Amino acid sequence: MRDLLRDLPVFAQQLPDFDPQDVPGDPFALFRRWLTAAIDAGAVEPHAVHLATVDADGRPDLRVVILRDVDAAGWQVATSARSAKGRQLAGNPYAALNFHWREQARQVRVRGVAEPADAATNREDFLSRSPGSRIAGLAGRQSDVLTDRAELDREFARQRERVAADPELANPDHVRYTVVPETVEFWQGDPERRHTRLRYRRTGEGWTRELLWP
Repeated sequence: MRDLLRDLPVFAQQLPDFDPQDVPGDPFALFRRWLTAAIDAGAVEPHAVHLATVDADGRPDLRVVILRDVDAAGWQVATSARSAKGRQLAGNPYAALNFHWREQARQVRVRGVAEPADAATNREDFLSRSPGSRIAGLAGRQSDVLTDRAELDREFARQRERVAADPELANPDHVRYTVVPETVEFWQGDPERRHTRLRYRRTGEGWTRELLWP
């Protein structure tokens, strides 16, 4: 396995340029620029993001979720308050996000506090999702042990009927979180491992930009 992994190519594709001096004053504008470039480059699911949380024992947990939005407040993701990540965020709101656009050898790392939205915003966010996503959300019990696959099929069928009968049906456990950043790092890979790392660090009401060693 070690030899197999060593023979795999890394950064074999043509990579974009990144001048860390030619960047906006806040990380949100640069993120939108990079996300648009990833979409234009044909990145697969560019809005997928790794969300890291910490459980009650201080052990990290990690999964991939979909970015709901990004604005001047932060990066927005959503889940059920009853899910493992929802319970973990309730106990410890510190979280990290990592976007990886392998087609461009780019990463964006966000660290900060996940703040839950109010009930009205959560409801609006849930109802804006696709019917399939709403059905899955209403089925709930995320991360619980499933003893029979048929039980899952029956629950999805039941929730499908509920959504069809009431298109305004919302899950009261649905929560949209805004990860309010303390630091945001933009990472550009380089074939010679001379990677460019630019970190935005919140300082009061503004941002300090600093280069990091690869």
